[in-house]
Amino acid sequence: MSEIKPFTITPFALAVTDAELADLHDRLARTRLPQPAPEDDWDAGTPNSYLRTALEAWRTFDWRAAEARINAVPHFTTEIDGQTFHFIHVRSAHSGATPLLLAHTYPGSSVDYLDLIDRLVDPVAHGGRAQDAFDVVIPDAPGYGFSQPVAEAGWTTTRVAAAYDRLMRGLGYESYGIHGSDNGAMVARELGLLNPDGFLGLHVLQLFSFPSGDPAEFERLEPADHAGLAHMQWFQSVGGYNTMNASRPQTVAAGLSDSPIGLLAYSELFNSFGNGTSLVPLETILLEVTVNWFANAASGMSRSYLENARAEAEPQVSTARTGVAVFKDDFQTIRVFAERDNTNIVHWSRFEKGGHFAALERPDLLAGDLRVFFAELESR
Repeated sequence: MSEIKPFTITPFALAVTDAELADLHDRLARTRLPQPAPEDDWDAGTPNSYLRTALEAWRTFDWRAAEARINAVPHFTTEIDGQTFHFIHVRSAHSGATPLLLAHTYPGSSVDYLDLIDRLVDPVAHGGRAQDAFDVVIPDAPGYGFSQPVAEAGWTTTRVAAAYDRLMRGLGYESYGIHGSDNGAMVARELGLLNPDGFLGLHVLQLFSFPSGDPAEFERLEPADHAGLAHMQWFQSVGGYNTMNASRPQTVAAGLSDSPIGLLAYSELFNSFGNGTSLVPLETILLEVTVNWFANAASGMSRSYLENARAEAEPQVSTARTGVAVFKDDFQTIRVFAERDNTNIVHWSRFEKGGHFAALERPDLLAGDLRVFFAELESR
């Protein structure tokens, strides 16, 4: 690891050139779709029918308006452990706001949380209480978004978690909490394992705990848990990107970095892991993918899987204060398994609408659950 340097931050503004935008439009105009599957549906992957619809929408997508929306919140960069980190930092106008780091998904970035920011920093404007306000910090993990390029190998979720703690300390926060989904949920749990001084807890959409093989675990499952197991099996059956990213990320990145429609197709997770039922609007998916295109993030995002696969870390039990929000169409965290691996789960909620990208689908529900989880600290 690199030598620790003094913490300095530099203002950042996204500024895509006209030439870069013209290049994207040119590539979209010359798109060659694959031969369609016999059944043009989501069964074998992203279908041509979806890609045609998305392609037409992308050609008229107002990037300059999206860029202005992104730049409407304060952005910065800093260097931690030899790596450039890009992050959003918005302080609440309400005194005593709780510092909260938001850790993004794969294949997302800090823009995952654009719709959540105002709901968190100004809860009064959204039906909440002033005492529920947050200061929010939203970093791009190395290789994601504008935390580019990856300076060296070894950026596992454990190392990212330690860097996030350094980021929060460098911003002057002596205590803070974290929320995460997908890759962000794994980083959040690693931060819980570190459990640094002043850590207020982690709130996640998933705890990736699986059956150990102990028959006693299955005896404690409820009917909803068996449905969750079936969903888990389906989730694994469509997770080919996991294998590819964890073994040959640079190979797949060659195509994703050269073809915008290829990058869109490979980002099928935004469509409920590729079943086409996602509540994420197409315009939002295009925002996410266009950010990744202009950041040329495909290689770094994919490589994060390889780093964790090679780490071969021993399983650890977390004792950090933990909250879980399970959304109906997401990976179904099963409480029996989760409590085996996380002994301090103090908050558990279920929602009947929304999925893996709840911040993009149901920001009001997610913001409300975050308020509840961190407000519970007051009653301890």
